[in-house]
Amino acid sequence: MTSPAASTLVLTGANRGIGLELARRFLAAGGWHIHAGCRDPESADALAELASANPDRLTVHPLEVTDAASVSAFAAALGDTPVDLLLNNAGMLNPHQTLDDLDFDAWERELQVNTLAPMRMALALRPQLRRAANPRIVTISSQMGSLARPRSGSYAYRSSKAAVNKAMQGLSLDLHGEGICVVVIHPGWGRTDMGGAGAEIDPQESAAGIFSVATRLTLADTGRFLQWNGEEHPW
Repeated sequence: MTSPAASTLVLTGANRGIGLELARRFLAAGGWHIHAGCRDPESADALAELASANPDRLTVHPLEVTDAASVSAFAAALGDTPVDLLLNNAGMLNPHQTLDDLDFDAWERELQVNTLAPMRMALALRPQLRRAANPRIVTISSQMGSLARPRSGSYAYRSSKAAVNKAMQGLSLDLHGEGICVVVIHPGWGRTDMGGAGAEIDPQESAAGIFSVATRLTLADTGRFLQWNGEEHPW
């Protein structure tokens, strides 16, 4: 059974990349029970191995973050468990993002995953977040969504991250009275399937930084756009 003193983490997109490393990092820290969501748990071998080694501290759930019924079922499975930290990590980057190769259907899917899903998760888990002593919603965004960094290309990804930044900024204002801290974090340019082999930092470094930032947040931090190393990021 989970220790009554354990904090509860809800982690989306936990089966690979930074999500998998975040699961490992929170397990290594101790004091956390993780409810990890991924689309297909049966094919998430590395996550299943972690769960097998930590059966009392890591629970894997099927979760399609773009599907209302799946998200509702996930929230129902948690019941009245207080959620101390919701970490919206699930994301996607489709390869068709130049003026000569824009896939509008994929763009719409990207908005569903990167923008709407974090809001869907936040609202679904709002009752459980209210029950925690220091509830936090952390959404993994990107510097590519910063309007302070004019860049071309990657239209779908940039717009989806800019949109989720603005959505989370508004959510931080609406949930302030409920004591829920809401921030977005740029995870660094990581060497993942999405970031590519030429990226700047490895997933372990990114996850360690995000862990440090997320676990220290209080309501005084709500509405901030932070980097994985704790530095402020321009909107």
